[in-house]
Amino acid sequence: MVDEIERATVRAVARRLLPLVFGLYLVSLIDRVNLGFAALTMNQDLGLTPYTYSLGVAAFFIAYIPCEVPSNLILHRIGARRWIGRIAITWGLAAGAMALVSGERSFVLVRFLLGLSEAGLFPGLLLYLTYWFPTVYRTRVNAVMLLGIPASGALGGPLATSLMQLNGLLGLAGWQWMFLLEGLPSIVLGFVALRYLTERPASAAWLPTEQRVWLQTTLEREQAAVEAAHSRLSIWRALIDPRVLLLCTIYFAFGSTAYSLGYFLPLIVKGWGLSNFWVGWTIAIPEVIGIVAMLIGSYCADRFSDRRWSLAGLMVLCTIGFWGMGYFPAAMGAVIFVALTEIGSGIARPMFWTVPPTFLSRSAMAGAFGLITSFGNFGGIIGPIVIGWVKTTTGSFTGGLYYIAVVTLIAAIIFAAVPMRHRHLASPVAAE
Repeated sequence: MVDEIERATVRAVARRLLPLVFGLYLVSLIDRVNLGFAALTMNQDLGLTPYTYSLGVAAFFIAYIPCEVPSNLILHRIGARRWIGRIAITWGLAAGAMALVSGERSFVLVRFLLGLSEAGLFPGLLLYLTYWFPTVYRTRVNAVMLLGIPASGALGGPLATSLMQLNGLLGLAGWQWMFLLEGLPSIVLGFVALRYLTERPASAAWLPTEQRVWLQTTLEREQAAVEAAHSRLSIWRALIDPRVLLLCTIYFAFGSTAYSLGYFLPLIVKGWGLSNFWVGWTIAIPEVIGIVAMLIGSYCADRFSDRRWSLAGLMVLCTIGFWGMGYFPAAMGAVIFVALTEIGSGIARPMFWTVPPTFLSRSAMAGAFGLITSFGNFGGIIGPIVIGWVKTTTGSFTGGLYYIAVVTLIAAIIFAAVPMRHRHLASPVAAE
Protein backbone atom coordinates (compact mmCIF):
# COMPACT_ATOMS: atom_id res chain seq x y z
CA MET A 1 0.00 0.00 0.00
CA VAL A 2 2.84 2.36 0.91
CA ASP A 3 4.57 1.65 -2.41
CA GLU A 4 1.38 2.47 -4.29
CA ILE A 5 1.04 5.78 -2.42
CA GLU A 6 4.69 6.59 -3.12
CA ARG A 7 4.44 5.91 -6.84
CA ALA A 8 1.16 7.81 -7.17
CA THR A 9 2.50 10.77 -5.19
CA VAL A 10 5.75 11.10 -7.12
CA ARG A 11 3.89 10.82 -10.43
CA ALA A 12 1.39 13.49 -9.40
CA VAL A 13 4.10 15.89 -8.22
CA ALA A 14 6.19 15.28 -11.34
CA ARG A 15 3.25 15.93 -13.66
CA ARG A 16 2.37 19.12 -11.82
CA LEU A 17 5.81 20.69 -11.37
CA LEU A 18 8.41 19.28 -13.74
CA PRO A 19 7.00 20.58 -17.06
CA LEU A 20 7.04 24.15 -15.73
CA VAL A 21 10.48 23.77 -14.11
CA PHE A 22 11.89 22.33 -17.33
CA GLY A 23 10.24 25.03 -19.43
CA LEU A 24 11.61 27.84 -17.26
CA TYR A 25 15.14 26.49 -17.36
CA LEU A 26 14.97 25.77 -21.10
CA VAL A 27 13.87 29.25 -22.12
CA SER A 28 16.41 30.81 -19.74
CA LEU A 29 19.18 28.93 -21.53
CA ILE A 30 17.82 29.83 -24.95
CA ASP A 31 17.67 33.50 -23.92
CA ARG A 32 21.20 33.22 -22.58
CA VAL A 33 23.09 31.28 -25.25
CA ASN A 34 21.22 32.45 -28.36
CA LEU A 35 23.96 35.06 -28.31
CA GLY A 36 26.23 32.47 -29.91
CA PHE A 37 23.94 32.21 -32.93
CA ALA A 38 23.36 35.96 -33.10
CA ALA A 39 27.13 36.38 -33.26
CA LEU A 40 27.14 34.81 -36.74
CA THR A 41 25.93 38.18 -38.12
CA MET A 42 25.60 40.51 -35.11
CA ASN A 43 29.32 40.77 -34.46
CA GLN A 44 29.92 42.18 -37.92
CA ASP A 45 26.91 44.51 -37.70
CA LEU A 46 28.09 45.93 -34.36
CA GLY A 47 31.83 45.80 -35.09
CA LEU A 48 32.60 43.30 -32.31
CA THR A 49 35.86 41.32 -32.31
CA PRO A 50 35.95 37.84 -30.70
CA TYR A 51 37.52 39.45 -27.63
CA THR A 52 34.99 42.27 -27.26
CA TYR A 53 32.25 39.71 -27.85
CA SER A 54 33.66 37.65 -24.98
CA LEU A 55 33.53 40.77 -22.75
CA GLY A 56 29.79 40.92 -23.38
CA VAL A 57 29.59 37.25 -22.41
CA ALA A 58 31.46 38.08 -19.19
CA ALA A 59 29.21 41.07 -18.41
CA PHE A 60 26.28 38.69 -17.95
CA PHE A 61 28.14 36.77 -15.26
CA ILE A 62 29.59 39.86 -13.57
CA ALA A 63 26.00 40.81 -12.73
CA TYR A 64 24.78 37.25 -12.21
CA ILE A 65 27.36 35.86 -9.80
CA PRO A 66 27.11 38.30 -6.86
CA CYS A 67 23.33 37.89 -6.83
CA GLU A 68 23.20 34.07 -6.76
CA VAL A 69 23.42 33.51 -3.00
CA PRO A 70 21.24 36.52 -2.01
CA SER A 71 18.64 35.46 -4.59
CA ASN A 72 18.38 31.95 -3.15
CA LEU A 73 18.14 33.28 0.40
CA ILE A 74 15.29 35.56 -0.70
CA LEU A 75 13.55 32.62 -2.38
CA HIS A 76 13.88 30.52 0.77
CA ARG A 77 12.39 33.36 2.81
CA ILE A 78 9.51 34.68 0.65
CA GLY A 79 8.75 31.56 -1.41
CA ALA A 80 9.51 30.20 -4.86
CA ARG A 81 6.26 31.22 -6.55
CA ARG A 82 6.71 34.98 -6.32
CA TRP A 83 10.49 35.02 -6.67
CA ILE A 84 10.81 32.65 -9.63
CA GLY A 85 7.90 34.38 -11.36
CA ARG A 86 9.62 37.74 -10.88
CA ILE A 87 12.90 36.40 -12.24
CA ALA A 88 11.30 34.99 -15.40
CA ILE A 89 9.36 38.16 -16.25
CA THR A 90 12.29 40.54 -15.78
CA TRP A 91 14.78 38.37 -17.66
CA GLY A 92 12.33 38.04 -20.56
CA LEU A 93 12.18 41.82 -20.83
CA ALA A 94 15.98 42.09 -20.70
CA ALA A 95 16.38 39.31 -23.29
CA GLY A 96 14.10 41.13 -25.72
CA ALA A 97 16.03 44.36 -25.11
CA MET A 98 19.07 42.74 -26.75
CA ALA A 99 17.41 43.66 -30.05
CA LEU A 100 18.04 47.33 -29.21
CA VAL A 101 21.85 47.18 -28.82
CA SER A 102 23.76 49.36 -31.28
CA GLY A 103 27.41 49.05 -30.31
CA GLU A 104 29.92 47.67 -27.85
CA ARG A 105 28.78 49.74 -24.84
CA SER A 106 25.07 49.02 -25.19
CA PHE A 107 25.88 45.39 -25.93
CA VAL A 108 27.80 45.01 -22.67
CA LEU A 109 25.18 47.00 -20.70
CA VAL A 110 22.19 44.91 -21.81
CA ARG A 111 24.09 41.69 -21.19
CA PHE A 112 24.79 42.97 -17.66
CA LEU A 113 21.08 43.69 -17.13
CA LEU A 114 20.17 40.22 -18.41
CA GLY A 115 22.50 38.64 -15.84
CA LEU A 116 21.09 40.83 -13.09
CA SER A 117 17.52 39.86 -14.01
CA GLU A 118 18.10 36.12 -14.29
CA ALA A 119 20.37 35.68 -11.25
CA GLY A 120 19.27 32.88 -8.96
CA LEU A 121 16.95 31.00 -11.31
CA PHE A 122 19.02 27.81 -11.61
CA PRO A 123 19.94 27.34 -7.92
CA GLY A 124 16.43 28.43 -7.01
CA LEU A 125 14.87 25.71 -9.13
CA LEU A 126 17.30 23.12 -7.73
CA LEU A 127 16.39 24.14 -4.19
CA TYR A 128 12.69 24.07 -5.02
CA LEU A 129 12.91 20.47 -6.26
CA THR A 130 14.39 19.37 -2.92
CA TYR A 131 11.17 20.59 -1.27
CA TRP A 132 9.17 18.07 -3.28
CA PHE A 133 11.13 14.92 -4.16
CA PRO A 134 12.71 12.28 -1.87
CA THR A 135 16.42 11.51 -2.25
CA VAL A 136 16.01 8.33 -4.29
CA TYR A 137 14.39 10.31 -7.12
CA ARG A 138 16.78 13.27 -7.15
CA THR A 139 19.07 12.29 -10.04
CA ARG A 140 16.14 11.60 -12.37
CA VAL A 141 14.31 14.75 -11.28
CA ASN A 142 17.42 16.90 -11.66
CA ALA A 143 17.96 15.36 -15.07
CA VAL A 144 14.51 16.46 -16.23
CA MET A 145 15.38 20.08 -15.49
CA LEU A 146 18.95 19.79 -16.78
CA LEU A 147 17.67 18.38 -20.05
CA GLY A 148 17.24 22.07 -20.79
CA ILE A 149 20.99 22.28 -21.50
CA PRO A 150 21.15 19.90 -24.49
CA ALA A 151 17.56 20.77 -25.45
CA SER A 152 18.51 24.44 -25.71
CA GLY A 153 20.98 23.42 -28.40
CA ALA A 154 18.76 20.83 -30.09
CA LEU A 155 15.77 23.19 -30.22
CA GLY A 156 17.36 26.59 -29.76
CA GLY A 157 19.91 26.19 -32.54
CA PRO A 158 17.49 25.46 -35.37
CA LEU A 159 15.00 27.97 -33.94
CA ALA A 160 17.59 30.74 -33.71
CA THR A 161 19.02 30.28 -37.18
CA SER A 162 15.51 29.95 -38.62
CA LEU A 163 14.36 33.19 -36.98
CA MET A 164 17.46 34.88 -38.34
CA GLN A 165 16.07 34.23 -41.80
CA LEU A 166 13.64 37.10 -41.07
CA ASN A 167 16.55 39.42 -41.78
CA GLY A 168 15.29 42.70 -43.29
CA LEU A 169 11.65 42.28 -42.27
CA LEU A 170 10.32 45.67 -41.06
CA GLY A 171 13.86 46.97 -41.25
CA LEU A 172 15.21 44.72 -38.50
CA ALA A 173 18.20 42.39 -38.74
CA GLY A 174 17.64 38.67 -38.31
CA TRP A 175 19.41 38.60 -34.96
CA GLN A 176 17.13 41.39 -33.70
CA TRP A 177 14.03 39.35 -34.58
CA MET A 178 15.56 36.38 -32.79
CA PHE A 179 16.08 38.30 -29.55
CA LEU A 180 12.61 39.89 -29.66
CA LEU A 181 10.68 36.67 -30.31
CA GLU A 182 12.71 34.45 -28.00
CA GLY A 183 12.23 36.80 -25.05
CA LEU A 184 8.43 36.43 -25.08
CA PRO A 185 8.13 32.83 -23.73
CA SER A 186 10.06 33.82 -20.60
CA ILE A 187 7.52 36.51 -19.76
CA VAL A 188 4.60 34.14 -20.35
CA LEU A 189 6.12 31.40 -18.18
CA GLY A 190 6.79 33.94 -15.45
CA PHE A 191 3.07 34.65 -15.15
CA VAL A 192 2.34 30.91 -15.29
CA ALA A 193 4.76 30.40 -12.37
CA LEU A 194 2.97 33.09 -10.37
CA ARG A 195 -0.27 31.17 -10.86
CA TYR A 196 0.71 27.49 -10.64
CA LEU A 197 3.83 27.00 -8.49
CA THR A 198 2.95 25.62 -5.05
CA GLU A 199 5.38 26.53 -2.27
CA ARG A 200 5.55 23.30 -0.20
CA PRO A 201 3.76 19.92 0.03
CA ALA A 202 1.77 21.15 3.05
CA SER A 203 -0.11 23.59 0.81
CA ALA A 204 -0.62 21.20 -2.12
CA ALA A 205 -4.41 21.08 -2.21
CA TRP A 206 -4.14 19.22 -5.53
CA LEU A 207 -2.71 16.16 -3.70
CA PRO A 208 -5.01 13.73 -1.83
CA THR A 209 -4.53 13.85 1.93
CA GLU A 210 -2.77 10.47 2.22
CA GLN A 211 -0.27 11.42 -0.51
CA ARG A 212 0.38 14.83 1.01
CA VAL A 213 1.01 13.26 4.44
CA TRP A 214 3.31 10.59 2.98
CA LEU A 215 5.37 13.18 1.12
CA GLN A 216 5.72 15.52 4.10
CA THR A 217 6.65 12.64 6.42
CA THR A 218 9.21 11.19 4.02
CA LEU A 219 10.95 14.51 3.33
CA GLU A 220 11.03 15.43 7.03
CA ARG A 221 12.49 12.02 7.93
CA GLU A 222 15.21 12.32 5.30
CA GLN A 223 16.14 15.83 6.41
CA ALA A 224 16.30 14.72 10.05
CA ALA A 225 18.62 11.86 9.05
CA VAL A 226 20.93 14.26 7.19
CA GLU A 227 21.14 16.63 10.15
CA ALA A 228 21.71 13.76 12.59
CA ALA A 229 24.54 12.33 10.48
CA HIS A 230 26.32 15.59 9.60
CA SER A 231 25.00 18.10 12.16
CA ARG A 232 22.86 21.04 11.19
CA LEU A 233 24.93 23.66 9.38
CA SER A 234 23.85 27.29 9.43
CA ILE A 235 23.64 29.16 6.13
CA TRP A 236 26.92 30.96 6.73
CA ARG A 237 28.84 27.92 7.99
CA ALA A 238 27.73 26.02 4.91
CA LEU A 239 29.36 28.65 2.70
CA ILE A 240 32.80 27.89 4.19
CA ASP A 241 32.35 24.15 4.71
CA PRO A 242 35.27 22.29 3.02
CA ARG A 243 32.85 19.89 1.33
CA VAL A 244 30.92 22.76 -0.23
CA LEU A 245 34.14 24.46 -1.36
CA LEU A 246 35.30 21.22 -2.95
CA LEU A 247 32.05 20.99 -4.89
CA CYS A 248 32.49 24.64 -5.92
CA THR A 249 35.89 23.83 -7.40
CA ILE A 250 34.49 20.89 -9.33
CA TYR A 251 31.49 22.82 -10.60
CA PHE A 252 33.80 25.44 -12.11
CA ALA A 253 34.50 22.81 -14.80
CA PHE A 254 30.81 22.29 -15.53
CA GLY A 255 30.33 26.00 -16.12
CA SER A 256 33.42 26.15 -18.31
CA THR A 257 32.16 23.37 -20.57
CA ALA A 258 28.53 24.50 -20.87
CA TYR A 259 29.12 28.17 -21.56
CA SER A 260 32.15 27.74 -23.78
CA LEU A 261 30.11 25.47 -26.01
CA GLY A 262 27.03 27.65 -25.79
CA TYR A 263 28.75 30.88 -26.80
CA PHE A 264 31.40 29.66 -29.24
CA LEU A 265 30.21 26.36 -30.76
CA PRO A 266 28.16 28.15 -33.47
CA LEU A 267 31.27 30.10 -34.50
CA ILE A 268 33.38 26.93 -34.43
CA VAL A 269 30.86 25.04 -36.57
CA LYS A 270 30.62 28.01 -38.92
CA GLY A 271 34.34 27.46 -39.54
CA TRP A 272 33.51 24.07 -41.03
CA GLY A 273 32.16 25.91 -44.08
CA LEU A 274 28.42 25.67 -43.31
CA SER A 275 25.78 28.33 -43.94
CA ASN A 276 24.25 30.12 -40.94
CA PHE A 277 21.04 28.12 -41.35
CA TRP A 278 22.79 24.75 -41.27
CA VAL A 279 24.95 25.67 -38.31
CA GLY A 280 21.91 25.41 -36.01
CA TRP A 281 20.78 22.08 -37.42
CA THR A 282 24.28 20.59 -37.26
CA ILE A 283 24.66 21.55 -33.60
CA ALA A 284 21.33 19.86 -32.89
CA ILE A 285 22.83 16.42 -33.69
CA PRO A 286 25.19 16.11 -30.68
CA GLU A 287 22.63 17.87 -28.50
CA VAL A 288 20.03 15.17 -29.22
CA ILE A 289 22.66 12.53 -28.42
CA GLY A 290 23.27 14.34 -25.13
CA ILE A 291 19.55 14.28 -24.31
CA VAL A 292 19.33 10.51 -24.83
CA ALA A 293 22.49 9.95 -22.78
CA MET A 294 21.23 12.12 -19.93
CA LEU A 295 17.90 10.28 -19.76
CA ILE A 296 19.46 6.81 -19.78
CA GLY A 297 22.41 7.71 -17.56
CA SER A 298 20.31 9.47 -14.92
CA TYR A 299 17.83 6.60 -14.72
CA CYS A 300 20.70 4.17 -14.13
CA ALA A 301 22.58 6.47 -11.73
CA ASP A 302 19.87 6.30 -9.06
CA ARG A 303 20.68 2.59 -8.77
CA PHE A 304 24.41 3.05 -8.09
CA SER A 305 25.74 3.47 -4.55
CA ASP A 306 29.24 4.72 -5.46
CA ARG A 307 29.28 7.53 -7.99
CA ARG A 308 32.79 8.87 -7.45
CA TRP A 309 34.43 6.92 -10.25
CA SER A 310 31.45 7.37 -12.53
CA LEU A 311 31.72 11.14 -12.18
CA ALA A 312 35.48 11.04 -12.73
CA GLY A 313 35.09 8.93 -15.86
CA LEU A 314 32.43 11.20 -17.29
CA MET A 315 34.65 14.25 -16.84
CA VAL A 316 37.48 12.39 -18.61
CA LEU A 317 35.04 11.87 -21.48
CA CYS A 318 34.56 15.64 -21.59
CA THR A 319 38.33 16.08 -21.64
CA ILE A 320 38.62 13.80 -24.67
CA GLY A 321 35.81 15.69 -26.36
CA PHE A 322 37.40 19.12 -25.98
CA TRP A 323 40.82 17.79 -26.93
CA GLY A 324 39.34 16.34 -30.13
CA MET A 325 37.53 19.58 -30.95
CA GLY A 326 40.82 21.45 -30.58
CA TYR A 327 42.86 18.90 -32.54
CA PHE A 328 40.36 18.85 -35.44
CA PRO A 329 39.10 22.45 -35.32
CA ALA A 330 37.99 22.73 -38.95
CA ALA A 331 36.76 19.20 -39.64
CA MET A 332 33.13 18.07 -39.76
CA GLY A 333 34.22 14.90 -37.96
CA ALA A 334 34.73 17.02 -34.83
CA VAL A 335 30.97 16.72 -34.27
CA ILE A 336 31.79 13.30 -32.77
CA PHE A 337 33.92 14.97 -30.10
CA VAL A 338 31.17 17.53 -29.44
CA ALA A 339 28.86 14.58 -28.80
CA LEU A 340 31.34 13.12 -26.30
CA THR A 341 31.30 16.33 -24.29
CA GLU A 342 27.49 16.36 -24.35
CA ILE A 343 27.34 12.75 -23.14
CA GLY A 344 29.89 13.28 -20.37
CA SER A 345 28.52 16.51 -18.96
CA GLY A 346 24.90 15.49 -19.60
CA ILE A 347 25.10 12.44 -17.35
CA ALA A 348 27.46 13.93 -14.75
CA ARG A 349 25.62 17.17 -14.04
CA PRO A 350 22.34 15.77 -12.54
CA MET A 351 24.40 13.18 -10.67
CA PHE A 352 26.54 15.96 -9.19
CA TRP A 353 23.53 17.80 -7.76
CA THR A 354 22.47 14.80 -5.68
CA VAL A 355 25.51 15.33 -3.44
CA PRO A 356 24.80 18.59 -1.50
CA PRO A 357 21.41 17.50 -0.11
CA THR A 358 23.08 14.50 1.56
CA PHE A 359 24.89 16.66 4.12
CA LEU A 360 23.13 20.05 4.17
CA SER A 361 19.98 21.28 5.89
CA ARG A 362 17.34 23.06 3.81
CA SER A 363 18.41 26.56 4.84
CA ALA A 364 22.08 25.70 4.32
CA MET A 365 21.28 24.38 0.84
CA ALA A 366 19.81 27.75 -0.09
CA GLY A 367 23.19 29.40 0.35
CA ALA A 368 25.34 26.48 -0.81
CA PHE A 369 23.45 26.00 -4.08
CA GLY A 370 23.93 29.67 -4.85
CA LEU A 371 27.65 29.54 -4.04
CA ILE A 372 28.29 26.38 -6.06
CA THR A 373 26.49 27.72 -9.12
CA SER A 374 28.43 30.97 -8.73
CA PHE A 375 31.64 29.04 -9.25
CA GLY A 376 30.11 27.41 -12.31
CA ASN A 377 29.40 30.87 -13.62
CA PHE A 378 32.98 31.91 -12.92
CA GLY A 379 33.86 29.12 -15.33
CA GLY A 380 31.32 30.70 -17.68
CA ILE A 381 33.29 33.95 -17.54
CA ILE A 382 36.83 32.66 -17.77
CA GLY A 383 36.27 29.91 -20.34
CA PRO A 384 34.72 32.11 -23.05
CA ILE A 385 37.21 34.92 -22.37
CA VAL A 386 40.14 32.53 -22.80
CA ILE A 387 38.65 31.12 -26.00
CA GLY A 388 37.88 34.60 -27.35
CA TRP A 389 41.35 35.93 -26.49
CA VAL A 390 43.11 32.92 -28.00
CA LYS A 391 41.02 33.17 -31.17
CA THR A 392 41.76 36.90 -31.48
CA THR A 393 45.51 36.52 -30.94
CA THR A 394 46.17 33.25 -32.82
CA GLY A 395 43.30 33.05 -35.30
CA SER A 396 42.37 29.58 -33.99
CA PHE A 397 40.05 28.13 -31.36
CA THR A 398 42.49 25.27 -30.61
CA GLY A 399 44.34 26.73 -27.61
CA GLY A 400 41.11 27.80 -25.90
CA LEU A 401 39.57 24.36 -26.36
CA TYR A 402 42.69 22.75 -24.90
CA TYR A 403 42.27 25.02 -21.85
CA ILE A 404 38.73 23.66 -21.28
CA ALA A 405 40.08 20.12 -21.68
CA VAL A 406 42.59 20.76 -18.89
CA VAL A 407 39.87 22.19 -16.63
CA THR A 408 37.66 19.11 -17.06
CA LEU A 409 40.64 16.81 -16.47
CA ILE A 410 41.37 18.58 -13.17
CA ALA A 411 37.74 18.06 -12.14
CA ALA A 412 38.06 14.35 -12.97
CA ILE A 413 41.21 14.09 -10.84
CA ILE A 414 39.46 15.80 -7.90
CA PHE A 415 36.55 13.38 -8.14
CA ALA A 416 38.92 10.41 -8.19
CA ALA A 417 41.07 11.75 -5.35
CA VAL A 418 38.24 12.29 -2.84
CA PRO A 419 38.91 9.86 0.05
CA MET A 420 36.28 7.17 0.43
CA ARG A 421 35.72 8.15 4.05
CA HIS A 422 33.69 11.11 2.71
CA ARG A 423 30.66 8.93 2.24
CA HIS A 424 28.50 11.88 1.17
CA LEU A 425 30.53 11.96 -2.04
CA ALA A 426 30.42 8.21 -2.48
CA SER A 427 26.75 7.52 -1.93
CA PRO A 428 23.80 9.82 -2.46
CA VAL A 429 21.76 7.94 0.10
CA ALA A 430 24.45 7.57 2.75
CA ALA A 431 22.59 9.80 5.17
CA GLU A 432 19.29 7.96 5.02
